Amino acid sequence: MQSIYRYQELISNYLNEQILVAEPKNLYEPIHYVLSDGGKRLRPTLTLMTAEIFDADYQKALPAALAVEVFHNFSLVHDDIMDDAPLRRGKETVHEKWSINTGILSGDAMLILAYRYFEQYEPKVFRDLAKVFSKTALEVCEGQQWDVDFENRDDVTIPEYLKMIEYKTAVLVAAAMKMGAIIAETSEENCKLIYDFGLNLGIAFQLQDDFLDAFGDPLTFGKQVGGDIIENKKTYLYLKAFEFADKTQAEQLTHLFSIRPDDNTEKINMVKQIFDATGASDETQQAIHDYTFKAFETLQKIGIDNEKKAVLKSFGENLMGRKV
Repeated sequence: MQSIYRYQELISNYLNEQILVAEPKNLYEPIHYVLSDGGKRLRPTLTLMTAEIFDADYQKALPAALAVEVFHNFSLVHDDIMDDAPLRRGKETVHEKWSINTGILSGDAMLILAYRYFEQYEPKVFRDLAKVFSKTALEVCEGQQWDVDFENRDDVTIPEYLKMIEYKTAVLVAAAMKMGAIIAETSEENCKLIYDFGLNLGIAFQLQDDFLDAFGDPLTFGKQVGGDIIENKKTYLYLKAFEFADKTQAEQLTHLFSIRPDDNTEKINMVKQIFDATGASDETQQAIHDYTFKAFETLQKIGIDNEKKAVLKSFGENLMGRKV
């Protein structure tokens, strides 16, 4: 087993070998810009880690890990266009630096590139990887559409929201881990369990992201803090605040999530005060804790030794305490 830092380094090195700026430059330069931008490399790290958890050489998993990373970044490029986001990881988003048309086309090319990395595997492994990947890619699109739909609805429920983040975020974390298990050719039961572990960890990760979007440090978070509030997104924080709000707080929250002022500073601060006052902030942190430990319960059923379980548990605990 490698350290998390070492996995990230291996992925970055492999990515630099594979991703070259070709012609036409206005198609490939944005791809290189996005992929060389670093980021946590969480999902491909999980692919390599899972392959080794099930006794395969991490090098066998590098093409699949890169497919996961390229796909994830493709989805971010298009998400940023849909959200009109100015920043990603502290840098200009592709559509801001180039244009919306460039962001759409370069994103499309990234999706195609992601599939091409599976061509390096033998037919059976290729088929199993492609099957998981295609299912996941469609679910991510469904999750993104629900996210957009929820902006114009006043009746979003917490179960609906949790299903949305499961599809938009968690399924890719789960699939990244299952791909490592497929490459290692472990049992179907282990593949299912590691997927479930990743799914619950992914939900916890997105809830943490929602929390940091409102309460994160702008210097470490990378994205624009308060972005979800500006976009009037019905996050877990919002839904819990509305559930616990008194009449005055509910009316204020409804009003704040119906406006788009030129200067959002006051709006963001007022919403955060309501999140704290209603207990929504504490409830969100509790949910992050609960989903993480649900993942840990699944972990105990996987057919690996306790040392490897400890590695996965440590990874989950680090996610719970992240600030970026």
